[in-house]
Amino acid sequence: MPDFDRSTLAIVDDIRDREQASDGHSRYGAYIAQHADDFHDEGQPLHPVDFAAVSWSVATFPVMSPGYVNVRPDVYPLTVHRDHDGGAVLSAKVGLHHHHLTHRPAGRPRPLDWERDPWSRPTDPWPVLVAPEHTDRPAVLLAATLLVPIPDHILIQPTAARPGRTLPREAKQIVTALAAHANSALAPLVDDLIGGAW
Repeated sequence: MPDFDRSTLAIVDDIRDREQASDGHSRYGAYIAQHADDFHDEGQPLHPVDFAAVSWSVATFPVMSPGYVNVRPDVYPLTVHRDHDGGAVLSAKVGLHHHHLTHRPAGRPRPLDWERDPWSRPTDPWPVLVAPEHTDRPAVLLAATLLVPIPDHILIQPTAARPGRTLPREAKQIVTALAAHANSALAPLVDDLIGGAW
């Protein structure tokens, strides 16, 4: 399990990528080859925003499990997409306990809230939150979607449109930069919302 903390939402796993590479070079590279049609636009390299989005999607769960980029389990999904103006955006969904946001009037039963995934360890500081298993009363399941713009200088124009050595190298470059950006720009927002509350 990667070492996540309050300032780390995404970790690139180069060691596992090399050790478990079915093609002898990169496990992520093998996944890129399997998804080759997503990495070009009619035979031409993708636009930098699209390249970032596709590279991130293939590098993370559920396409790769475990991912080339591992995302802290309480922040899901963490995606890259194009905004309405054509820029790139990191988007994360974070579950929030409603008692942190509201106060309960006297005499009214507390609604059910998110629960820890029963398959997670009780000591896990970053649990996956799931809907209540039994709903014998109302439930209030809150989630915040956080959006952080990705600066243009992080994006790269890929030079390759087909699998080989260049495309995986460029894809690794962009997902590594995106993971660093998630940790520096998005993690503080997540921490402001939940801190070490779980």
